[in-house]
Amino acid sequence: MILALETSCDETAAALVEEDGTIRSSVVSSQADLHARYGGVVPEVASRRHLELVVPVIREALEQGNASLDDVTRIGVTRGPGLIGALLVGLSAAKALAWARRLPLAPVDHLHGHVASLFLEPGPVDPPFLCLLASGGHTLLLDVQAHDGFRVLGTTLDDAAGEAFDKGARLLGLGYPGGAAIDRLAREGEPTAYDFPRARVPGLDFSFSGVKTALLYTVRDLTPKELERRRADLAASYQRAIVGALVDRTRAAAEETGAGRIAVVGGVAANSELRAALPDAALAPLELCTDNAAMIGSAARFVEPVAYPQYLALDAYATSS
Repeated sequence: MILALETSCDETAAALVEEDGTIRSSVVSSQADLHARYGGVVPEVASRRHLELVVPVIREALEQGNASLDDVTRIGVTRGPGLIGALLVGLSAAKALAWARRLPLAPVDHLHGHVASLFLEPGPVDPPFLCLLASGGHTLLLDVQAHDGFRVLGTTLDDAAGEAFDKGARLLGLGYPGGAAIDRLAREGEPTAYDFPRARVPGLDFSFSGVKTALLYTVRDLTPKELERRRADLAASYQRAIVGALVDRTRAAAEETGAGRIAVVGGVAANSELRAALPDAALAPLELCTDNAAMIGSAARFVEPVAYPQYLALDAYATSS
């Protein structure tokens, strides 16, 4: 059984995952309410909160899984990318647990974890497939040929899709996290009310800075009363532009690579319009779209573990190479 930890951003998470991909428990303590007053994640605040939560979350995962540390045969943990201070909390806790129990430790790349959310029971998706990974910090098109990794086909040249949602929500005076707020409000609006641009960049890359700027200028030209009246239309049109860009580029990548199957993972995969726009895609379960430790435990099954005590020298990394 794998005990996995995830602390890359503002969720403190622990999970128990069996070698066959069965989730025994998955506990996530979100800091969204804590950071909402700032309109986004404050790294130092997140790190300190992880310190307070990591041990209680581990205990809760063991309790929910009806297990003890004696049942654990491997520790899995997110090593990066993410907020470096937040990552170090989880990595230090994982090292301590592994060292104390003389267990191997599997360092997991956070992006691999998102892809590996598709490998869990009860409906695992086996490679090969083309994967759209869209979250607050990353927007990638990945060629997944095996369980243990992937090849990057395209990435964002500026903002990630989730970041664009968060910044758009801030411009519209909505709450944090912005993606969920825009998704809710967009259901009340007309998605063709505004014609926001979709960037056309070379290859299979994305760009969302232009649509964000277009929303900014549109909002600036409205009076407060007009903004209140058109807020739902703005949300729906803005969401349509972002989702349209994701879908268009994903379908282009599938055609270019000859991929027989498309999958979607990451926090933005919870967006209702995106899920509806790709009805034939393999979609990460809603509870596994946002950051969680079950996906890290899933990826840890396919990562070569580091033996005791060599992992004590491991360091976290903020960005992928």
